[in-house]
Amino acid sequence: MDTVKSTFTDTTAAPEGAALSGERTVKVNKSGFNKQNLAGWLMAFPAFSLITLFLVIPFLLAFILSFTNQRLMSPNETEWVGLDNFQDMLGLSTFVLEPERDVSGAVVVEDGETQFPRLRQFTRNNPDYPNLDGKRRWLTLPWFNDSQFVVLASDVVFMKALVNTVLFVSIVAPTQAFIALLLALMINQKLRGVNVFRAIYFMPVVISIVVISFLWRFIYDGENGLLNSLLQFVTFGAFKPVDWLGNPDTALGSIMAMSIWQAVGFHMVIWLSGLQTIPKELYEAATQLGANGWQTFRYVTWPGLRNTAILVMVVITMQAFALFAQVDVMTRGGPLDSTQTLVYQAVQRGYGKQDIAGGSALSVVLFVFVLAISLFQRYLTREKN
Repeated sequence: MDTVKSTFTDTTAAPEGAALSGERTVKVNKSGFNKQNLAGWLMAFPAFSLITLFLVIPFLLAFILSFTNQRLMSPNETEWVGLDNFQDMLGLSTFVLEPERDVSGAVVVEDGETQFPRLRQFTRNNPDYPNLDGKRRWLTLPWFNDSQFVVLASDVVFMKALVNTVLFVSIVAPTQAFIALLLALMINQKLRGVNVFRAIYFMPVVISIVVISFLWRFIYDGENGLLNSLLQFVTFGAFKPVDWLGNPDTALGSIMAMSIWQAVGFHMVIWLSGLQTIPKELYEAATQLGANGWQTFRYVTWPGLRNTAILVMVVITMQAFALFAQVDVMTRGGPLDSTQTLVYQAVQRGYGKQDIAGGSALSVVLFVFVLAISLFQRYLTREKN
């Protein structure tokens, strides 16, 4: 409890034209707890306890375990391994693979394809290439003089999961935000029955994502799926059925389409709330000034949605990085790891393979990556003078 002296002027007991000055002592409680806010702290305590128990403590444990070799069930003692788990995931090397040549120095070609030596002879116990030891081929690019530029990774599956996650976020986030904004503009009208459309658009949000994933798995079925049947009907049988989830070229795109459809209603409601906070006087002024629809949106609607746009993009980005249920139900990360994601990999390693240390390290990498993206978004959307 701190004591503060304040000077005051009391004119009630003084003659007219005179003033008495004095000092009084005021006690100010700078502590976070007092009688006024005690009830608030007590009501916040259950939520604060649950957040600490299920979010803060697990995160701290994951951060600590990521520097160990902890396994879920192992007779060996846990040891401190430092950055080994992160090096095993993030390790990359490059190598130029020269084609095979005959005695005359000409490139060996068989069946129209240039022949290359097996990469394994360079990445398996080769003292001349110690930086390639244990790594696997991740990317192969054409290089000069018929050679190949090979990118090798210590953990190819992690790299695929990282690329898939970034690709998913970069496509789903802007597409979902744009479609949600269009829907919000459409239903932000005083029309009869507009509430029915609002309910229809929002309905997929309240349904379990697991149920929706099972439903869309039947829609994407390669033989009797609804999507193939519809496309065949529209094209009068010219369309050939596609195994949407069994083809590496279409599996991730199929999950993207379903994810956009499922969550677009939620973000539509956020856009709608932002639209309804824009003063109507601004639209009336724009109309009187002769602004057309595009000019009204550009100079009135969009500036008024700035804070809403920031919220929508941050929420969509966070949800997209947490992609798990759709992959787990629809593809299990396949085919050929084409739908692996960071969260799915973390769960598979931590519980499927019982590698708690590896799963924790992957979770820490995901946290740092998402934090960097969030800070970058915040920087781009900052207030500018």
